[in-house]
Amino acid sequence: MPLRCAVLDDFQQVATELVDWSPIAEDVEVVSFGFHFADEDALAAALAEFDIVITLRERVPFPASLFARLPRLRLLVASGMRNSVIDYAAAEAHGVTVCGTASSSTPPVELTWALLLGLARGVVEEHNHLRGGGPWQSTVGADLHGRRLGLLGLGKIGGRVAQVGLAFGMHVSAWSQNLTEERAEEVGVEKAATKEELLTRSDVVSVHLALGDRTRGLLGAPELALLKPTAYLINTSRAAIVDQDALLAALHAGRIAGAAVDVFDTEPLPADHPMRTAPRLLATPHLGYVTQANYRTYYGQAVENIKAFLAGSPVRQLP
Repeated sequence: MPLRCAVLDDFQQVATELVDWSPIAEDVEVVSFGFHFADEDALAAALAEFDIVITLRERVPFPASLFARLPRLRLLVASGMRNSVIDYAAAEAHGVTVCGTASSSTPPVELTWALLLGLARGVVEEHNHLRGGGPWQSTVGADLHGRRLGLLGLGKIGGRVAQVGLAFGMHVSAWSQNLTEERAEEVGVEKAATKEELLTRSDVVSVHLALGDRTRGLLGAPELALLKPTAYLINTSRAAIVDQDALLAALHAGRIAGAAVDVFDTEPLPADHPMRTAPRLLATPHLGYVTQANYRTYYGQAVENIKAFLAGSPVRQLP
């Protein structure tokens, strides 16, 4: 009997189409799930008969309690080489090998700018009016040239976002707890002395930090109150970095000009979630890494990982 492999959250149903699975076809039966399991009970029941699981990014937590409920599981493949929602000690204790894949930082950079430009120029609103017979020109776009882009985080993604901002003729500054003058100079941006200075001076603030104890809730009500009333906030990183209730309050009160987000406290977003109807908000369903090239890398290397595991020589092991 072949081993069984589950592909989780294959919302677009493309996992078996974008890459060649033939190298493992004789040994592995692949089953794709095009929906998200609501809780651990549903997930444990669905995966009970699977030996291999492929999970995308950090969408599905794998705590010790879940590993304990999946005695048949032997290999877990996660896209990317960093995953904070997998209990690696529990995986080892239950005899589960965990492997990752490469992942490009280019797609979230591009989406950040798609959201920023869409928000600043009212693209969605104007599109809807044009297609729906609404008014001809109802918004006045915000200029970016000469304005200040403030980046929270200047790593791979933040650095590339900065380069685009400079190409647009923006003044770019950055801040994070670990940012050095040398890194800021390397990218060609100004290092803000404090988080508060960056928030106060910026016309656009974009979040590019990893989620951790120091960044969770980094932007709460006091920090959002520092933003200009004409400022925009962009978050393609992690929802928990920005206090969601505080952001909703700021949007409803009109304390900032708008926000664009790709990440949420609960994903997929429930139908009645307030983020679905918040004013001044441009939102996308966590598309940051969702591109053809990235998916080909994820699933192509997942096939390689499975083949290597079956041969007894696992590759790209995590952590």
